[in-house]
Amino acid sequence: MTQIIPYGFWPSPISSDQLTAQSVRYSDVKLFQGKLYWIETRPNEKGRSVLVCSDNQQQFEPLDSTNNLRTRAQEYGGSCYCLAENCIYFVNNDDQAIYEFDIKHNFQKCISPAGNFRYADLLFDAKYQRLICIRETINDHHFPITEIISIHLHSKKISILASGNDFYSNPQISPCGQFLSYLTWNHPQMPWDGSLCYQAKLNTNGEIESTILVAGSDHESIFQPQWSPDGELFFVSDRNNWWNIYAWNGSNARCIYKMDAEFATPQWVFGMSTYGFLNSQEIFCCYNRKGKWSLARININTSSFTSIDSDFCDIQSIAAEKECAAFIAASATRSSQVFLFTANQIEAVTENKSTLDPNDIAIAQPIEFPTSDGEQAYGFFYAATNSNIRLNTSGIQDKIQKPPLIVFCHGGPTGACETGLNLKIQFWTSRGFAVVDVNYRGSTGYGRQYRDALKKFWGIKDVIDVGSAADYLIKHNKVHEQLTIIRGSSAGGFTVLAALTFSNRFSIGCSLYGIGDLEALAKDTHKFEAHYLDSLVGQYPQERAEYIARSPIHHIEKLNCPVIFFQGMEDKVVPPAQAEAMVNALKNKKIPVQYIQFNNEGHGFRQADNIKAVYENELAFYQRFLMGN
Repeated sequence: MTQIIPYGFWPSPISSDQLTAQSVRYSDVKLFQGKLYWIETRPNEKGRSVLVCSDNQQQFEPLDSTNNLRTRAQEYGGSCYCLAENCIYFVNNDDQAIYEFDIKHNFQKCISPAGNFRYADLLFDAKYQRLICIRETINDHHFPITEIISIHLHSKKISILASGNDFYSNPQISPCGQFLSYLTWNHPQMPWDGSLCYQAKLNTNGEIESTILVAGSDHESIFQPQWSPDGELFFVSDRNNWWNIYAWNGSNARCIYKMDAEFATPQWVFGMSTYGFLNSQEIFCCYNRKGKWSLARININTSSFTSIDSDFCDIQSIAAEKECAAFIAASATRSSQVFLFTANQIEAVTENKSTLDPNDIAIAQPIEFPTSDGEQAYGFFYAATNSNIRLNTSGIQDKIQKPPLIVFCHGGPTGACETGLNLKIQFWTSRGFAVVDVNYRGSTGYGRQYRDALKKFWGIKDVIDVGSAADYLIKHNKVHEQLTIIRGSSAGGFTVLAALTFSNRFSIGCSLYGIGDLEALAKDTHKFEAHYLDSLVGQYPQERAEYIARSPIHHIEKLNCPVIFFQGMEDKVVPPAQAEAMVNALKNKKIPVQYIQFNNEGHGFRQADNIKAVYENELAFYQRFLMGN
């Protein structure tokens, strides 16, 4: 029987327990000698990251359950393991050291020296029997020093292969073993602004003898340099406004297939991959057009492009080996899973954990809307959806005859929202909230010009766009005009607080480890993002006045609606002082505010109990004000 219950109070098939149980995160897929590996981050194991192997349709965990595979390099980590004949090399979260696990003898030992180091982008070099990786050397008074190093597996000798620049990533050895390719960039650049791809010739001792700049500049972003089986160096470049795939023959580069689409994504973590080689002639890849990811094959010799039919809309972490490819993907009705592509067939390797009735799933509807300053922006709208609900318009329901709207602000801000089945969105839509996930100007998936549109305008154009998205949906009678909520995490939390402070569109806000003081962030953040605000706001301290003008903390008199804050107390990216300053200011104004801290979380929440606490408290906070209290 259908029930008569108002928007925002619907009984949902998604409990907070189910939300965490079904939110295992997959990452870092690899294929090696016919075996498939990936990382699972499990909220119900206190956020532990586990290596899983699939061999002949049998899944197992090759490492001891005491291990937690995670690197904290650049704070965001990524690419924390690699594979060799009968060995697995990985970074353990507890001490950030590199360990070697001998598969044959079931024996594990530490191979990195004692010291305050962090490692990422691990690569086994068979020719010289060494491990190549990125190393950060931590000190208390300055930013970490980043280098490409090698660790000889027998002598344990450490050699520095590349140093002197602020950042390095993606070390790759050519099939002949004579060349090393890598990416590098310097402050104030972010890797999606400008980076350099080098090819280095190695001498007989495996040291760098000479280097050649392959591609890149301060205004060209290079992504995922990778050697083909034939020894040709490939990479992704945005030199034509779109991140397309190129090949370099030793003297010049050619575009493999020119397309108004993105074959890359912002390099927030190590080891990101959007393509791989099925063989010496064919690439297996994914690409993004206006926020939707798809699969394709590209013939290197003929530049022929063949789409691969699927219902996927989010795709990442592609690995390929000998006519096979593996990847992580989600569709509108299935959350992320690991898949294998072989013999032109796609099969799921991990199970679909969602038990939702398809009639209860809100499907992402792409929207393109005018902004109030005369441009265009994008997003995805999710209607309130629950097959067991019939609406009532009496009593309290008179106030909410249309659903309240929650505007999602993705992090980054250089990033994009995803459109695959996400229980963290369905949690809201199944309870009678409408959701719009906004790809405000500065988001990826729409070309470099759109990505660059936020430069110097963070806190202005993103605020305009989230408000314009709400206005668009109100104009089209999709949502309630006066019940508009805005939520976001990290940089998205800044957009939340700025929108609440500098506009009157929203009635409730939720900031998860968000930024309230740009000047404090410029003074107190980690190395990777130390100069990110130079491009988004302006150089500091030269343009300090702009930082003050855009920081919600300095204009708290303009913020007059309830806000709930969630903060990890071990956060090194956005320190707790940011949230606490905003909370204290709102308390002094007598504005309803709630502040929930998690002592054992950093930037982003990984543990099941904490994730549950976020959603339960956030829901109660919203419902309190929907009831008029």
